[in-house]
Amino acid sequence: MPHRRHLLRAALPCVVLATARPTAAATGEGAPQSGRLRVVASFSILGDMVRQIGGARVDLRVIVGPDRDAHGFQPRPSDVAALGGDPLVVRNGLGFEPWLDRLLGAAGHRGPVVTATAGITPRAWDARSHEHRQAGGERRRPPPAPDPHAWQDLRLGQSYVRTIAAGLAAADPAGTAHYRAGAEGYAARLAALDAWVRERIATVPEARRKVVTHHAAFGYFGAAYGVRFLAPQGVPADAEPSAAEVARLIRQIRAEGITAVFLENMTNPATLQRLAREAGVRVGGRLYADALSPPDGPAPTYEAMFRHNVGLLVPAMRGDAA
Repeated sequence: MPHRRHLLRAALPCVVLATARPTAAATGEGAPQSGRLRVVASFSILGDMVRQIGGARVDLRVIVGPDRDAHGFQPRPSDVAALGGDPLVVRNGLGFEPWLDRLLGAAGHRGPVVTATAGITPRAWDARSHEHRQAGGERRRPPPAPDPHAWQDLRLGQSYVRTIAAGLAAADPAGTAHYRAGAEGYAARLAALDAWVRERIATVPEARRKVVTHHAAFGYFGAAYGVRFLAPQGVPADAEPSAAEVARLIRQIRAEGITAVFLENMTNPATLQRLAREAGVRVGGRLYADALSPPDGPAPTYEAMFRHNVGLLVPAMRGDAA
């Protein structure tokens, strides 16, 4: 794939690392005596991307691990300690990790920081999913905010790969060829996976490409693959929708014959189970949105996450599992 190789080679020298002093490459601080580059990834999906690109050349620590919610994460003293020695930090950005800047400040971190969404034009959150009630029940809409879940589009996932690989190479120039090769192979697999997802979604009639999930984390997936996602609430995975919101969604499920209703791996199942029961449909299983599963689960890697989710979504949308 010569075109992809060209893009990757062009991207590697162009990364901009956020740092308050010279980069690890200039100071020799990035790689310990073992020769492995110390990297701290903010959450499990980014951790897997770093692992796929860097392999054994990186010494990786993931702050928010499998089946854990990065939105409302509360750092621990051990997370502060993990940033000692100024390792390379890989973050998502777009407001996904609101706690990370405070953590970096508490640790006195002065090393390089790579923002994986750099260069991506974000989608805006659907304001209808993010209304807030004022006193007296009046609704107000919050200001527009970027949707941080860009990894849910595999083509944007390839952009993550290029940005992360460039950051690894900038922090560890001796490993540039290694990171480039890892990124090229990984990007090729993601491109093939993207094609597979599109082929699978194409087996579902357009009118049936509707899914109910617990919170609005699949906007990029929906836009990329032509699926409409409905949610009884917005970003906060632990928030409870109003009775009126649930009733409205139940009416929509019945009226439109929606058969795909799913939980997400980190959410309280009570709301979706009640909604499905009252709408007369079954919950189709658990999707993985913001975190991977543990190694023995169905979605231990970014690639496995897509295969698992699509494997559940397609038959549910078609009504095969209804």
